[in-house]
Formats: sequence, structure tokens, C-alpha cells
Amino acid sequence: MPNQSRPATLKSMATELGLHVSTVSRVLNGDPTGVERAASPEVVARIRALAEELDYRPNTQASNLKLRKSQEICVLMPRLTDLVMATIYDSIDSTADQANYLTFVSNTDDQQLRQQARAEHALRRSVAGLIVADSHLGESQPLLDLLARKHIPYVLVSRQIAGHLAAASDDELGGWLAAQHLYQLGHLDVAILAGERHASTGADRTRGFIRYYREQGLKLNPQWTVNGAFDSLTGHQQGKYLLGLKPRPQAFFAVNDFLAIGLMGAARDEGLVPGKDIAVVGFNDIPLANELIVPLTSVRLQMAQMGRHAVELLLRRINGEPAESIILAPQLQVRASSSLLRAAD
Repeated sequence: MPNQSRPATLKSMATELGLHVSTVSRVLNGDPTGVERAASPEVVARIRALAEELDYRPNTQASNLKLRKSQEICVLMPRLTDLVMATIYDSIDSTADQANYLTFVSNTDDQQLRQQARAEHALRRSVAGLIVADSHLGESQPLLDLLARKHIPYVLVSRQIAGHLAAASDDELGGWLAAQHLYQLGHLDVAILAGERHASTGADRTRGFIRYYREQGLKLNPQWTVNGAFDSLTGHQQGKYLLGLKPRPQAFFAVNDFLAIGLMGAARDEGLVPGKDIAVVGFNDIPLANELIVPLTSVRLQMAQMGRHAVELLLRRINGEPAESIILAPQLQVRASSSLLRAAD
């Protein structure tokens, strides 16, 4: 009887069967289409029967080190508590699974040093490639330089950096659409909750918004553009500050919905109602936006499609095929939070 005290290995099974270890390896770990060349049908059946009896599991990490490749994809996320990031990752994982790849996610807290450490850990696992959702704007790109130097396939998702392959949204267009909406409603005194300075998403949305007003011959008050984290607490704090100004802004553009929701909470504390006393537009169009007491006007992103395209682009890079960035068009979803002047007409 086989010795059950230790996990089965290729060598122990080869000894048990009286076969060369390379034959057992080719049958159990090789290309399934080439099994018939590894051994006769009878020998293949004997090997698989013993492997099933002993519950043999291939040592994938050892195989990865030997072959310098794997079926794993590392996904670097700024934070998984963000619903947008979680939605994108869910699509990445399901798309990769359909292509027989396994994903694992590393939460970098949007910090470059932590990003670098997580990426280097992934490279030690000989991952097939990386999807980077936490890229930072700036001249220095240590992680992307490292990946390029080591010829590791990678794709950016959500955020963009010029010259790097990405699956993302046309965020500048989205900001432009938000500005067009507010301007056509008559809003000229507008504040912007602009998000993190290092994130292309917030920077591009802000740029597009300001550009639209500039195209109308108007310059927005730069002191009414505030930067900070992409969360509702920051939105509440920034909203409290902006609503306390005299004079205060008439309308608000937040570069993500959580900032907008926090702002609306600050407005509630001041006895103000979005859509009645102020106008608010958010960005991303998370499902919660339409369920608020005052439904939130928001720019809708194709989040699931973004994740799917990121995997498709990465697989093209892994296979040595040409690939170009995919930039998806956003759409404005108009709801009650921005209807202030329209309702008064």
C-alpha cells in the first residue's frame, strides 16, 4: 500500500508505478493535448488512478519558479473599501477566470512604497502579469519602470498615465459633461471637490469641468476647488467648509459619488436641500446614487466593462500581441439633486 504519511509527489508515485518521474510529470502536469505522446493509454490511466487515490496536487509554486510563468494575475488596488474599485476587481476576477487565470488582489492604501513592496512580492511568485489600479501622476514611475525593465506584462485600469496601456474612462469628457449640465441650468458660482491630486481620475474630471466653463468665457474661483481623499467623510468636511463661505457656491461638482454624498450630508446639517437650495453633481453613478432621499445626478462609468477590458489587454500583452488603450465614454445621469434652477423656471 502507498505510504499515506506524506503528501504524494511525482517521485513517490513514479517509484510506486515503476515508471520514470518525467513520464508521470508529463501526464499530470504537462499540456493536456500532449498526453498521448507521454505514455500509452494504459499507463496514463494507471498514473491518473494513483494520483486520484493519493489526492495528488501539483506544486504550482515550484512549477512557476521552474517555468518562470504562472496562471496568476496580481491586481494592485488603492483600497477595496471603495465600491468602484471592488466592482472593477469583481469584473477582472470573473474575466480572468474565464481565461483560466487566477487573480489575487493587494490593497496598497494608495501609497507608492506599499505599492512597490506588494508588486515585488507578486514578482517573486512569477505572476503572469499585473493590473495596476493605483497609479500616481508625476514624472517618477518606479513601479512601471521596474515592470518595463523586467519585461513583466502590465495594464493600468481606471487611472491613466500617458504612454502606458490602460483600460479606463474618458474622465475629462465626464467632467465636461457635468459642467455643461450645470451651466445650462444657469449655475455660474460652482465649487469642485476634486479628490486626490495624484489620481488621474480626479485631475482629469476637474480639468474637463474647468475647461467647459473656460470655453464659455468664464473663469471659476480657484479657491472653491478643494482636494482630498475620495470618501464621504472628506466630502462632509469639505462641504461644511464650502457651505460656510460668504458668499457661498451655488452648485457643486464632486469627482466621485462618495464626496458628493458627504457634501449632501453637510448640506443637511445646514438645513439645505440639494435640488432646492443648492445643486450637486457626482461621478461614477454607484447604485446608491439613485436610492438617496434626493437622488444624485452623476456621471456614469462602465465599471464592469473597464475591468473586463483590462484583463483582455493584459492577455494580449502576455501573448505578445499588439494592444492599444481602451477608453470608454461616460454618460450623465440627471436626477433631482441638480434640478434647482430648472425647477424654478
